Amino acid sequence: MTQSDHKEVSMPSIFEPATVGGIPLRNRIVRSATWEGMCDERGAPTERLVSLYETLAEEGVGLILTGYAYVLPEGKQTPGKMAMDDDALVPSLKEMTRRVHAKGGKIAAQLVHAGGQASRHVSGHSPVGPSAVFLPHYQEEPRSLSVEGIGRIVEAFARAAVRAQEAGFDGVQLHGAHGYLLGQFLSPLTNRREDGYGGALANRARFAVEVVAAVREAVGREYPVWIKLNGEDFLDGGVSLGDSSAAARILERAGIDAIEVSGGTPGSGERSAARTRIDSLEKEAYHRDLARAVKLGVRIPVGLVGGLRSPSLLEEIVRSGDADFVSMSRPFIREPGLVRRWILGDLARATCISCNGCFQPGLKEGGIYCVVERKIRERSAGT
Repeated sequence: MTQSDHKEVSMPSIFEPATVGGIPLRNRIVRSATWEGMCDERGAPTERLVSLYETLAEEGVGLILTGYAYVLPEGKQTPGKMAMDDDALVPSLKEMTRRVHAKGGKIAAQLVHAGGQASRHVSGHSPVGPSAVFLPHYQEEPRSLSVEGIGRIVEAFARAAVRAQEAGFDGVQLHGAHGYLLGQFLSPLTNRREDGYGGALANRARFAVEVVAAVREAVGREYPVWIKLNGEDFLDGGVSLGDSSAAARILERAGIDAIEVSGGTPGSGERSAARTRIDSLEKEAYHRDLARAVKLGVRIPVGLVGGLRSPSLLEEIVRSGDADFVSMSRPFIREPGLVRRWILGDLARATCISCNGCFQPGLKEGGIYCVVERKIRERSAGT
């Protein structure tokens, strides 16, 4: 079958139920992970975060991917970040998943170690990475991990996955995108090692493969384990599309159930993961070519995130076969009820203007929100 023949095959609508990567979903629209800044100092979810997820579930989102949860304190990057590093967190996380499920939703925990992007100021620990390589968007040069240190982090991912499973999450997603530790090992720019974890791609992918294997051993073969990957880092010497396509095949063999394709890092300038000025259809879906290329090499479901705003385009992407599910984050910050609006027939594009102003309140006020929508409501209340 040629690629053109493949694209003519009728595929389900984004609004129809489907089982994706082992998780039965009511539709193919995913709330992609972000940083909400709504957890307490220990990383436990606050009522504000639980209510947010509850609302997203009630309003019809197919799957909620949590904000990125650190598996070790040294891997913490931002304040108010969720933690998955302590058994004592399980009861509060279990209450969160219970409330999401009560609204008919599905929720998976995203697990991360920020590596060289971790913050000593936030975590109290010096950052670590595959090699002692400083990048402009790092706060300081990370320490190169020993083989023993790598093993400790592998085990931390596995323990975090067990906590997520015990807390009732419908699956986990490993964060291998946006220049975090899994992605740092994959990148020739940040991985200068000369042992079995560096050099050829198979070696650079070894850390991710060991994480997947440890997680699988801990949670079992049937528990859904996804991964988020950069199609490209958009950095000179960073992860290329060839790297990511080959890594996807390696990870599929290792036991990953689904891949969400993104791109860019905080150091990628205008080609960062959260690009601004997505104000026309032509600027949407800016990682579509990356997802298409990754999907051609694997049999597991592949998703697309990055600048998705118009339901007609989301539908066309899924029907074309370029992706099996579609993910958004910033649009849901402004419109938690976006999916329900679309399902009820209002198919206007998401109102998010991609200004990235939503993240500033997370640092200053203990939680992200849409500053544009807030101003509109304040003006309306004052008239």
